[in-house]
Amino acid sequence: MAGLIQVAGVIDATEAELLVDCGVDWLGFPLRLPVNQEDLSEDEAAEVMAGIRPPGRGVLITYEVEAGEISAFCRKLGTRTVQLHAEVAPGELRTLKRNDPELTVLKSLVVRGDNDAALARTVEQTAEWVDLYITDTFNPATGAEGATGLVHDWAVSAELVRSSPRPVMLAGGLTPDNVAAAIDQVGPAAVDAHTGLEDATGRKDRELVRRFVERARAAFARLGPGTDQSSG
Repeated sequence: MAGLIQVAGVIDATEAELLVDCGVDWLGFPLRLPVNQEDLSEDEAAEVMAGIRPPGRGVLITYEVEAGEISAFCRKLGTRTVQLHAEVAPGELRTLKRNDPELTVLKSLVVRGDNDAALARTVEQTAEWVDLYITDTFNPATGAEGATGLVHDWAVSAELVRSSPRPVMLAGGLTPDNVAAAIDQVGPAAVDAHTGLEDATGRKDRELVRRFVERARAAFARLGPGTDQSSG
């Protein structure tokens, strides 16, 4: 899983194909959101996910909190990877993984600026049932906990990378211009970008995606063996 690149906010099959062409590993589909607008319907997302060329993988990004509902949503979309961006209780995570141990579960750790200790406690309480954590940035102006385009204090994520028994994906305001510095400073297992790769119309820009992947791969390679996923 080390050296993995995810891009979220896939709009349609054309954009999914662009991302895979550029070497993106995981494609994120945010659905059932409390703040931001969905980019496509659930049925459309299922169709796009089904058409993703291997080794690309579709990831459900959701704020659902109940194990049964999360499992049912994954089945509806035909995905085996889910990113949970809400405050899911440890008991629900335990139930989710016990009922479906092959499901890959990402759990968000949203950096608010004053919640370092709370994030560490979340890792302590949930690591047994999580495969990968993703750090992201809270926007106090909108209440959004993802796709904010905001960078947080990377020192917080770097500490989580050091202390977490699970790999950590870094997100939050990443662009082609800062992804290399972010990887160098934080040392994550993976990175995620969304709004930082979009053009004025809200679609992913091929040149931005290409540069993001290229610079992320180079930075992961500097971290040492086992951190480059370029072969898929």
